[in-house]
Amino acid sequence: MKKSKSTILKGRVISDKMDKTIVVLVSRFVKHPLYGKYYRVTKKYKVHDPEKKYKIGDSVQIVETRPISKDKKFRVV
Repeated sequence: MKKSKSTILKGRVISDKMDKTIVVLVSRFVKHPLYGKYYRVTKKYKVHDPEKKYKIGDSVQIVETRPISKDKKFRVV
């Protein structure tokens, strides 16, 4: 059995208003290719949360999975 290399990201819940879905903000530091300065890049992901366990402000780990809907391709670990 082959182990898959799934993407695991850490982020913060910024919205839990949808049914079984949370929005997670993932931020990371990137070095500018020319000037060498580090700057923050943020991205929002819609994440599947079937138990509605996580609320705004919680830190979560998310993993890439099969598409659950048009926008949801991650679930909570």
